[in-house]
Amino acid sequence: MNMAFAVKTLASIAALVVATWHAKPVEPTFQGWVEANYVFVGADEVGRVENLFVSEGDVVTSAAPLFTVDADLQKAIVMQDEATLANCQQSFARAQELFRTGTGTKKDFDNARAALSEAEARLSSARTRFARRNVSAPASGSIQQVYFRPGEVVPVGRPVVSLLPPGNVKVRFFVPQAKLPQIKTGDTVHVRCDGCAPDLTARISFISNKAEYTPPRIYSLEERSKLVFLVEARPEHPDLMRVGQPVRVATSDQEMAP
Repeated sequence: MNMAFAVKTLASIAALVVATWHAKPVEPTFQGWVEANYVFVGADEVGRVENLFVSEGDVVTSAAPLFTVDADLQKAIVMQDEATLANCQQSFARAQELFRTGTGTKKDFDNARAALSEAEARLSSARTRFARRNVSAPASGSIQQVYFRPGEVVPVGRPVVSLLPPGNVKVRFFVPQAKLPQIKTGDTVHVRCDGCAPDLTARISFISNKAEYTPPRIYSLEERSKLVFLVEARPEHPDLMRVGQPVRVATSDQEMAP
């Protein structure tokens, strides 16, 4: 009985070894992470935040109000330029009439017309600066962070909020040079990550022409190749992914293990 059991066991092991030997090896998946290009929104000039209409996590549409910055200085400049324009209009009207009746010179008329054009341009610029103290969303997306609150002064060049449009989310991964001929821009790849929905896909949008060495951010258990190329893919459902999340990427001919 024991001898028969041993023979049967050895036969099963041999069959398993043969099956494993002839099985097609599973192509390794590519390791990567989710990244995004944020839109940083701020005022054109230094100012104090008066109103803040959004909070972190809010979803906004394009042209939705985000915040306002105090506009007292810009308003005063607009009023001053409006007065200047009114004076230039009167001066131009007088110069035009004198030139028409022959009592004025062509030079005076040209100078008055030039001063009027300059005053109109200055007022238009001042009104634009005044209007831009009310800042709206340049695109639809979700508010990621608020850097300044009402009452705080925003320096020149500093954003007040950061916005993430869905189209700015991307999956970045690295492909060994030996596998590079197997992919091309426009290909669909499968993406998997811990806690993510199943059957996530992305479309390759960029393949770097420059080779680089395997970066330390790759989350792999073994080193498969030193020379790799950066590849980016745009997910079909970016709202189901989180920025910074490690992912595994497989092409259509690769097997994605659970």
